[in-house]
Amino acid sequence: MEFLYIISGLVFLIVGGNWLLKAAVGLSLRLNIPKIVIGMTVVSFATSAPELIISIKSALDGFPDLALGNVVGSNIANLALVLGITITLSKIDVQKSFYKTDWPVMMIASGLLFYFLYNDSMIDFKEGAIMFSFLIIFLVYLLRFQKKAAVIDEMPEDDEELSWVKTIFFFAIGGVGLWSGSELLIKGAVDLATDFGVSERIIGVTVVSIGTSIPELAASIIAVLKKEKAISLGNLIGSNVFNILAVLGITSMITPIQLNDVELLNYDIFWMLGISFLVFPLVFFPRKLRLDWKDGFILLILYGIFVFTTIQ
Repeated sequence: MEFLYIISGLVFLIVGGNWLLKAAVGLSLRLNIPKIVIGMTVVSFATSAPELIISIKSALDGFPDLALGNVVGSNIANLALVLGITITLSKIDVQKSFYKTDWPVMMIASGLLFYFLYNDSMIDFKEGAIMFSFLIIFLVYLLRFQKKAAVIDEMPEDDEELSWVKTIFFFAIGGVGLWSGSELLIKGAVDLATDFGVSERIIGVTVVSIGTSIPELAASIIAVLKKEKAISLGNLIGSNVFNILAVLGITSMITPIQLNDVELLNYDIFWMLGISFLVFPLVFFPRKLRLDWKDGFILLILYGIFVFTTIQ
């Protein structure tokens, strides 16, 4: 039964990712918004929905380490696993907005999370409100300033401007598909992991985080195959920002998140900070503003090391 849940979940995720991408491209055309902005808002919010649902439920049910481990592990998986696989399949030319706004905001959000946890091993309502407010400020900045400054990228042949009805319909179907697929996959994966007596933290940073990163992987691979690379990179960075500022921000405003397993603070979060920082030099070396298969290979090796050392 667990394997049936996992397979069904993957099918829903891939189909949902395809519909969501179609809606995102159609919306960017209709509103004349750069695709990098759409990727960091609409797509990122939908693909971060599983993390939000799981984190809120975990915190309310008395499993805060699962909520934290889910976000920290997902952020590691998004950049090391998902980005690694994506750029192994096809190189990505990175826009200047990466180092001007996107990457700095991701690092600030990561730093905020580390500071709040290091301070008292807890994220309370006030700290959650600060994180969520920062997200709102970031989104307002994206929509007001980056929209005008972003370079218009080349449009692939299969792009089409959708009606509002079709855009909303495709977005709804895609979001439901991603959410349903993640629910099925997580249920199957957690049941399998629990059978082996794995701890709450390890389940969070490995099994659950990989499962909730599947939407990002599906959306990013589909984006690359359809040559929507701006959405692919923006989606991953935006998802990490959303995971911290929206998922943990909203969850902690509903109920305080108390850290129990110190390994999350002493080990896992440093991997998250390290991988997040590493993306910056990879974008500039050896070739400026480009990620290719060599960078992907480095990221995948690092993710393998993280998973191996975590489960030991």
